[in-house]
Amino acid sequence: MERARIKRLGKKCLVAFATISLFYSCKDEPKEVISEEIAIVEPEETIEFGFNLDDYVVKRDTIQKGDSFGQILERNNIGYPDIFQIAEVAKDTFDIRKLQVGKPYTLLCTKGDSLEKPRCFIYQPNKEEYVVINFQDSIHAYTSKKPITFVEKEVAGVITSNISEALDNQNVSVRLAYKLADEIYPWTIDFRRLQKGDRFKVIYTDKYIDDSIYAGVADVKAAYFEHNNEPFYAFQFETDSLKGITDYFNEEAKNLRRAFLQAPVKFSRISSRYNLKRRIAYYGNKIRPHRGTDFAAPIGTPILATANGTVIESTRRGGNGKFVKIRHNATYQTQYLHMKAQNVKKGDFVKQGDVIGWIGMTGNTGGPHVCYRFWKNGKEVDPFKQKLPEAEPISDSLKAEYLKFIKPLKGQLDNIQYKAEPLEDIIIDTNLIS
Repeated sequence: MERARIKRLGKKCLVAFATISLFYSCKDEPKEVISEEIAIVEPEETIEFGFNLDDYVVKRDTIQKGDSFGQILERNNIGYPDIFQIAEVAKDTFDIRKLQVGKPYTLLCTKGDSLEKPRCFIYQPNKEEYVVINFQDSIHAYTSKKPITFVEKEVAGVITSNISEALDNQNVSVRLAYKLADEIYPWTIDFRRLQKGDRFKVIYTDKYIDDSIYAGVADVKAAYFEHNNEPFYAFQFETDSLKGITDYFNEEAKNLRRAFLQAPVKFSRISSRYNLKRRIAYYGNKIRPHRGTDFAAPIGTPILATANGTVIESTRRGGNGKFVKIRHNATYQTQYLHMKAQNVKKGDFVKQGDVIGWIGMTGNTGGPHVCYRFWKNGKEVDPFKQKLPEAEPISDSLKAEYLKFIKPLKGQLDNIQYKAEPLEDIIIDTNLIS
């Protein structure tokens, strides 16, 4: 038997050939040669943040309490003159004072050097974004995002107790239940009163970072819910591309949303209602009109815009504390008082459900809450006693486009099969078997 001959083709060749010859002892029989191809696969490069990590010693950690950018680099053998120069160049891209405790960072350090000095600092403020401060040759800093992949999926189920359990049984994120309950059907279906036997079908997209890190449900494209034997279709459609306004409409192009949310805070309670004849013991039992509705919630709870509109005030004033005021149209305005902090500024356009601030205790208040005030034609009124308008319907110019757009989606929904229910255990009385 001849020895295998392996020939490397080029500097980074992945395949070599070995020829193995077998000779038979019988001299009358011809020589038979069998060639076998052997694959020599070199390991793939590890690419992350745009760098080949195989070229570095990689050190990963999270920001600890008391950590600063300078302390992290100093611990890793970078001197303060260099740290100061790096920070000066980086400050126009990222404020290094804003490192948050618990957030991950990565140091790319020199290989083959006993000091393993960092050559690049990478900080991740969230799962998607990262900040690179590179000081290998020249100093430069930039922000970027990890590659995002969206995967369309389908799910269907039958309610036995609640929507979360029905999704969990199919290993679907409970976030989809929140989207259905809070964003699509809050005005048409009370998810606290679902009935056994109610059914649903959903076409949605899941979001992945780097093709592997699950980042939650990105969007619901279409849904069907059968509640108390009544069908509810929902299709996502963009009605204003300039402002990025997207709503959900049924199969007849009717908007599923209402013009105003019932409350500016989720999971809260009303601690004081609109009352023009309210008497307060603190003020000698005198009548002190309360022209708002108080929603009590813990400090830091997000406050939501109850409707689309433009911020006309975002400031602090007297007993109102920090507040935001929004003009929704020529008829309606809303105001949100006693905020811990605002999340919007004057002139911003906000959409229904956007976080405009957080519950606080600024101004005159005895506890954490938001005082929600509602104006109609310039007069403060009780929002719970108003016949509020429905959300704007699809314009006539868009209706034909919408109906054409949803036709294949409706067909896709209708063709989704419900998951077969397991057969109930059958109890057999063996005494009846002869």
